Amino acid sequence: MDQGSVRHSAANLDDVEVGRRFAAGDECALALAYERWAGQVHGMAVRAFGPGPDAEDVTQQTFIAAWTGRARFRPEASPLPAWLVGICRHKIADTWARRERQRREADAAMSQAQAAPVAGYGPGVDSVVADRVLVLDELDRLGQPQRGIIELAFFADLTHAQIAERTGLPLGTVKSHIRRTLERLRSRLEGDGAALPA
Repeated sequence: MDQGSVRHSAANLDDVEVGRRFAAGDECALALAYERWAGQVHGMAVRAFGPGPDAEDVTQQTFIAAWTGRARFRPEASPLPAWLVGICRHKIADTWARRERQRREADAAMSQAQAAPVAGYGPGVDSVVADRVLVLDELDRLGQPQRGIIELAFFADLTHAQIAERTGLPLGTVKSHIRRTLERLRSRLEGDGAALPA
């Protein structure tokens, strides 16, 4: 049977069989699952965040988490699309939590900058607080996977090896993303009169 016939045959599988094959680690079933249900998952993410990088990121994370965690999927207990929806809800909640954490950190930094009496601090404190606010703002402008890698490195305090394991990216790729992203951040911040620590 040629590849076209195989693909045609696979495309005719019902959802239950796709779920069984997905659980068994059949990559063709992963492709079919994405083809059939990525629109639904992405729609949930868009309703939560609007169109843009967060919705795209949640969609990608949902399918990565489903595939890497497929050993926990029980097709006899739950249909695959329902399982994907459950994972998507968790990823949406995680993203809201991350956004809220970043907002709180930025608000705290701004409050500290506004409340600190000038005479009570050394000359460098205000600039450190301002730099932190700028860094948080710049993180919001980064695309994926760079933003996620930087957050894992600096907010979750993971090592390069742990980030590689968490994301599935090669260690060298993680290191180069961090290096390039920090260089870009440094250039932008220095252009705004701020400076990342050496």
